[in-house]
Amino acid sequence: MRNYKIAAIPADGIGTEVISAGVSVLECLQKKVGDVSFQIEHFDWGSDYYKKNGVMMPENGLEKLKAFDAIYFGAVGAPDVPDHITLWGLRLPICQGFDQYANVRPTKIMSGIQSPLRNAGPGDLDWVIVRENSEGEYSGHGGRAHRGLPEEVGTEVAIFTRAGVTRIMRYAFKLAQSRPRKLLTVVTKSNAQRHGMVMWDEIAAEVATEFPDVSWDKMLVDAMTVRMTLHPKSLDTIVATNLHADILSDLAGALAGSLGVAPTANIDPERRFPSMFEPIHGSAFDITGKGIANPVASFWTAAQMLDHLGEHDASALLMSAVEEVCAAGIKTPDVGGKATTREVTEAVIAAIMKR
Repeated sequence: MRNYKIAAIPADGIGTEVISAGVSVLECLQKKVGDVSFQIEHFDWGSDYYKKNGVMMPENGLEKLKAFDAIYFGAVGAPDVPDHITLWGLRLPICQGFDQYANVRPTKIMSGIQSPLRNAGPGDLDWVIVRENSEGEYSGHGGRAHRGLPEEVGTEVAIFTRAGVTRIMRYAFKLAQSRPRKLLTVVTKSNAQRHGMVMWDEIAAEVATEFPDVSWDKMLVDAMTVRMTLHPKSLDTIVATNLHADILSDLAGALAGSLGVAPTANIDPERRFPSMFEPIHGSAFDITGKGIANPVASFWTAAQMLDHLGEHDASALLMSAVEEVCAAGIKTPDVGGKATTREVTEAVIAAIMKR
């Protein structure tokens, strides 16, 4: 029996709903596969915790999480708590504290889900976006001075290190090498940002020599939005900075039909610490409590978690069930369906059990 300790942090908004759905599916997989068990412990950290305690998570939060094999995260953010507090109080401390420097966001058009792209269907958009997740534009360096005065200034310092860029570039090339097309696109803005971004381009060329079987090209981030929209088949694996990939992956999710189907893995490739898996969609307070949140992203995220843990058969079983349910038209309203979160979850569980 292979036992895994999973820390579930539903956090805010629909995070509680989709993580609950995901836990139900993991429990179903445990029954179906037989030789795998998940010991899932829930943590009530998030905006409600902040309102009671003045912090998003306890001071020893990271120490508690170190004992787990993986972290299953919902969403962070609330209308009555400033975004920089929720983000820097919970999600980013986990990502940076555990050096989860590879943020991996696969995107594809699933059967039964319509893309806003004309004539695009399953197979026409199948990407993985690799986002540098530890430095860059989200390093947290900078400051404010002369507050409230006419000469007030705010600085936001982007930090790019040779070590940080090299390791994410090598991760992206390895991932591209593992995929059938062996194609990587490196995204920067090196025409306008002539220091850090030019270094990205230079390091990409250096690392490329280690992977002679991988074809690669580079794009400016603004031109990349055009290519993603007009020529989706020309792309496969994509690597970009913390900010650029954050934006591009939201575009990718929208082009695939909905952010409700888009997953994320925050990976420590060296496996020194637990990695964290979360849907991309955010807390979505406009639909919280209505029972219509799309659980597909949380299921796909769970499949990423299973792959990371080495449970590839269970991951494939889960994804085939999800795709079957989507193809059958059992979908939530964000992707044109009428089903509830619970109905989609129950359909996926039924599809798993009949296999």
